[in-house]
Amino acid sequence: MTTRKRWVLPAVAVLLAATGGLFAVRQALALSSVADLYSGLVADRGVMVERGVAFGALARDRLDIYRPAAGDRGGPIAMFIYGGGWRSGDRATYGFVGAALAARGITTVIADYRLFPEVRFPAFVEDAARAYAWVSTNLATGAAKRRPIVLIGHSAGAYIAAMLALDERYLSAVGIVERPAGLVGLAGPYAFDPTTFPTTAEIFKPAASTDDARPVALVRPGAPRTLLMHGLTDETVQLYNTRELATALQAAGADVRKIEYAGIGHMALVLAISRPFRWRAPVLRELVEFVRSA
Repeated sequence: MTTRKRWVLPAVAVLLAATGGLFAVRQALALSSVADLYSGLVADRGVMVERGVAFGALARDRLDIYRPAAGDRGGPIAMFIYGGGWRSGDRATYGFVGAALAARGITTVIADYRLFPEVRFPAFVEDAARAYAWVSTNLATGAAKRRPIVLIGHSAGAYIAAMLALDERYLSAVGIVERPAGLVGLAGPYAFDPTTFPTTAEIFKPAASTDDARPVALVRPGAPRTLLMHGLTDETVQLYNTRELATALQAAGADVRKIEYAGIGHMALVLAISRPFRWRAPVLRELVEFVRSA
């Protein structure tokens, strides 16, 4: 559902022209891709990052932890799940998300998950559930009061986050009995039928039914409080996905807020979290306020 080069190359060009930061450029050139270059250049400074932590035995069972520079002083934990149409993506690309939240006092985890064609549905949801279980056991559980976990996702990652938040089977399978404290979805494909859509039918071929793979069909009473954001000029994931999920959550009695941004497209929504594009939409401010209130 997303392609990297289409949005990252212009963003990097704008950033390099605007900053001229030679040291930052040299540091970023060590990263593995153009998208990672952008993330390295624009990430908030003064945060602590623990990279490549294993949450399982598989090659992509790795996560990065972003902590405030002053140290982790408790409070809610954010787990961000990136998009990429279930075909591409890596945690380093979205380091700017983890750094932005950590710079505002929120410990944030970004985990990888397996992709098509290596796996098909629901393996990527199951991978995210295992990463969530690791966070729950290793970061949220301690001698003091248990820390709430808020799931945040963009595009296909918002789909995965919604599946974890709304279908109790995935977290139950990894020993988690409580629902996430909150769900934030950025332009997620919650209502379309992935089992028949041309570009996703093969990925979702193992689904037991259409509704088994649609978050909007899995809404039940007791769903976690939810914040949904979508750009009105998004041509990648249609706006009806967010509107239909918001309606279903409201009907089920959930606490849900929906925000639609004029002049914002699919990648612009998540890019608004990064320093050069925060002026375009208050996405980061809304994220921080939502997570802090968990």
